[in-house]
Amino acid sequence: MIDQTAFDQIANTLAEHYDSVFYVDPESGHYTVFVQPRMFKELDIPGEGEDFFSMVRANAHKYVHPDDLELALSIHDKDTILENLKKNGSYSVSCRLVIDTDIVHIRHVDILCKDKKHILFCMENIDEEVKEKEQQQKNLQSVERMVKLDELTGIKNNNAFAELGQSLDERIRTADQDLRFGVIMCDVNDLKKYNDTRGHSFGDEFLRRACRMICENFAHSQVYRIGGDEFVVYLTGEEYEIREELLENLRRESYANGRSRSGPVIATGISVYEPASDAKFSDVFKRADLDMYVNKKVLKSGFPAQRMENATKVEIPIPDGRKRKLDAMFDALLTVAGEGFVFLNDLRYDFSRWSAILADKYGFESEYMYHAGKIWRGYVHPDDLEKYKRIVDLIISGRGDTGDLKYRARRPDGSYVVLQPRAFVICDDDGHPEYYGGIIIEQL
Repeated sequence: MIDQTAFDQIANTLAEHYDSVFYVDPESGHYTVFVQPRMFKELDIPGEGEDFFSMVRANAHKYVHPDDLELALSIHDKDTILENLKKNGSYSVSCRLVIDTDIVHIRHVDILCKDKKHILFCMENIDEEVKEKEQQQKNLQSVERMVKLDELTGIKNNNAFAELGQSLDERIRTADQDLRFGVIMCDVNDLKKYNDTRGHSFGDEFLRRACRMICENFAHSQVYRIGGDEFVVYLTGEEYEIREELLENLRRESYANGRSRSGPVIATGISVYEPASDAKFSDVFKRADLDMYVNKKVLKSGFPAQRMENATKVEIPIPDGRKRKLDAMFDALLTVAGEGFVFLNDLRYDFSRWSAILADKYGFESEYMYHAGKIWRGYVHPDDLEKYKRIVDLIISGRGDTGDLKYRARRPDGSYVVLQPRAFVICDDDGHPEYYGGIIIEQL
């Protein structure tokens, strides 16, 4: 028997995803109903029973479409079920029901529980999904649309994205004063793992579900699939104005999926068009891709699940080996620095070390800091802040000149001093920025 509180929690969770769920012991046939079948109003199925397979066989002909009856009975055959689950741990089959003369498409999903002794038999109404796919197929009849639509997801593809880039490059070239947009880069984690372990059919469904997550969150923006597991959102109008809120919503859902292992985990990065520095659309896109790479490191880092709720506020504990490497690099830099203050930031963990004299002079709690970039921006003169942030972003992305990075910073007594940093970036083997550091010189 299952504890009632645990039963209610499980049932409520499963009810969000499925129209019916049975918890079955395949050896004895005993079953417990977690979610009562909502589509079969006339059936009065008790909360528990002793022969699940006989119950299914007795009722299948009442609801299953005649052309799918043999399939439905075969997927509830105990030996077939155990053989399939032994290979894959779960499997799914779609078929049709007839409910009050209406044909309803359903997906039947069998999942082997962790105890290896029970099976979850789940049924999901996919009528809307099937209708959507049928409509997509109609749309793809047009050769022109087929060239610009992704066949798997039905959204715009890389061809359409390239066309968008060309259009925006022209507007950037002509200095369109009304041009305001943002880009969100999305990368679906673990697609290859699912393709290798559970098959490409499961991987395709996993991608479609990730696509729905993105499209539902950015309901009024253009979404493109530009690669196997990569999506891009082009933000304008109202969703551009609330982009940070929408991005946080998607990241929160993604973190929740990661904790519960119940859905896609999507790494995301964001960037907005800066007229003063962006010469082409790819400049904006590259910054979003870089930001996505940082978020992907967060998702892969494995820090405690309870701290994933708000990634923008989380400190990812830097491993001891990584900190020793930072110290060694910092000490080497210190020996050649001469005049000025040294700083070095590990971008993967957003963990920095600063010269002790600089930390003391500006009132830092320690020469070691998480989120030092964010903290230091609080010292920059308000009139210099936008320029400072823009040039630092350009330097980290490999397109900025450190000679342009001159600004005023506030001392603890409220006075300002002009600083002239000499900064550098060290990239990893994949060409992604890994360390950002340099020497800060006060100009008195």
